[in-house]
Amino acid sequence: MVTMSVPASAEGDSAEAFVSGAVSGCPSSGAAGSSAAARSAGTLLPGSASGASRPAAPAGPSGGGCRAGTVRSAGGVPPSAAARSAGPGLSASSSLSPEESFPGGPVLSDADAATPPAFADFALGVYPFLDLRPFHRAYYRVLEAFAAGRVRRLIVTMPPQHGKSVGATTLLPAYVLGLDPDCRVAIASYSGALASKFNRRVQRILESREYAAFFPATTIKRGARPPGYIRTADEVEVVGRRGGLLSVGREGSLTGNRVDCFILDDLYKDALEANSPLVRSNCWEWYTSVVRTRMHNASRELVVFTRWHEEDLIGELLAREPVEELREWRQLDTLPPGGWLHLNFEALKTSPPTEIDPRAPGEALWEEQHGAVLLHSKRRLDPLQFEALYQGRPSSREGLLYGPHFAEYDALPREIVRRANYTDTADTGDDYLCSLSYAVDTDGVIYITDAVYSREPMEVTEPLVAGMLVRSATRQAAVESNNGGRGFARAVQARAPGVRVEWFHQSGNKEARILSNSATVLHLVRFPRGWAREWPELYAHLTTYRRLFRTNRWHDAADVVTGIVERETAGRRGGRLRDIRFV
Repeated sequence: MVTMSVPASAEGDSAEAFVSGAVSGCPSSGAAGSSAAARSAGTLLPGSASGASRPAAPAGPSGGGCRAGTVRSAGGVPPSAAARSAGPGLSASSSLSPEESFPGGPVLSDADAATPPAFADFALGVYPFLDLRPFHRAYYRVLEAFAAGRVRRLIVTMPPQHGKSVGATTLLPAYVLGLDPDCRVAIASYSGALASKFNRRVQRILESREYAAFFPATTIKRGARPPGYIRTADEVEVVGRRGGLLSVGREGSLTGNRVDCFILDDLYKDALEANSPLVRSNCWEWYTSVVRTRMHNASRELVVFTRWHEEDLIGELLAREPVEELREWRQLDTLPPGGWLHLNFEALKTSPPTEIDPRAPGEALWEEQHGAVLLHSKRRLDPLQFEALYQGRPSSREGLLYGPHFAEYDALPREIVRRANYTDTADTGDDYLCSLSYAVDTDGVIYITDAVYSREPMEVTEPLVAGMLVRSATRQAAVESNNGGRGFARAVQARAPGVRVEWFHQSGNKEARILSNSATVLHLVRFPRGWAREWPELYAHLTTYRRLFRTNRWHDAADVVTGIVERETAGRRGGRLRDIRFV
């Protein structure tokens, strides 16, 4: 029997909520003597029935900067088979037989030993308790391309507690040092204490027997041996090589340190810091004057954190440098020199499916841990913060067109002179159909009474809109004919014969119309109290709509409230509406 020990996760791992089952009391695995012996005469693979060993990988070149390795999925049976066989929640005392650890075979061949493992296999090999969902595997595939040097500048945005730091700041540095022990890796975070915590996690992996099975040439100091090498909470050196790991807090010094691979994780502690112009300015200045000055032509950068503000470090990079959204796997090998690749995982899928994230709209990223019901409840509490933290689309409250300033009503006034509807059909498959029924009082105040806001196809939305028109006692409905609206209007007319349905062509510039009418919209339009719960997507898209037109993903809701105001104020000369007749 061979005992597999699991490297201890550092304090705070529970914040990532990234383990399936409880993992407690996991000591740093591997005594100094046993692992040193393994490295001196070759590494004994865990679960090897025959006791066969494989020699340590030859040392890489001693000169120059960081060397990017070529990473391919490991042939044969990867060590991660042990993790998959063990299942989630493997504790430090779990003992596995050779057959249980490697059901496909006990040892790797010499050819396999020369092939670096895939990053996901490595992760499961050193952290068998990981619960990798499909999005984790996609994320790890991108990190693997970064480790191999195929992508040199990478931005990753992900919701809280979805495993971003476990992958990027705990496992990735160990993997990079395994591929190239001469690489100088640096980790930066909002505080030196957090950066040191990441460093200690990586060190526990580097000294484990599981890690030695993958990368026997990468070792660090144990106790006082060997002398002459650094190992502290903030810095560790690879024995016999030029590489190492350095951690630093935001605005900390890196004087005299060359950096081949820089990982910046969570540079803002919370919303209070991210919303401070002074903190954001200091962070940008530190990035340009410290981080960038420590890098060279072949250096790599990974920026990974949850978004808080549109002018955070990622926002500045998006505004100042070329950035491609990662949608296809081929982009990992076609990124122009100097460009950034941006991977954004939305907590609730709203964008069209891609090769990287094939979820359908509305699906949660990690349903088992943070389901759609829970996410919708969080969005209702604060749509603006939800868009930033969970969707990766921050907006400053100062830059919003409407914000949370729509007036609400409890009951309709007694004097209603008009009941109507305005509908804008979807432009593309990613757009929403927005249909709002409303009532107008004698003062021209507009009361929204019902809504359909959906990306479903027309065969679904046609009966929904027709039913709403009948239910809300609408007398007249206007449908924009620009995008198949004429056919939609005819279909709705057939389902609601008591409503006069007309179509018209909207020729005005959308941006100019929305921006110029925004003050009138806030002045005249009222929504029923509790509309954030009744129509959460409509509420979110209106209250987070930005003044900078091109930064908005969807214009459908803003376009419709603008169209309603335009129709109801046209021809009015400030007097009260006394009567209206329908032909």
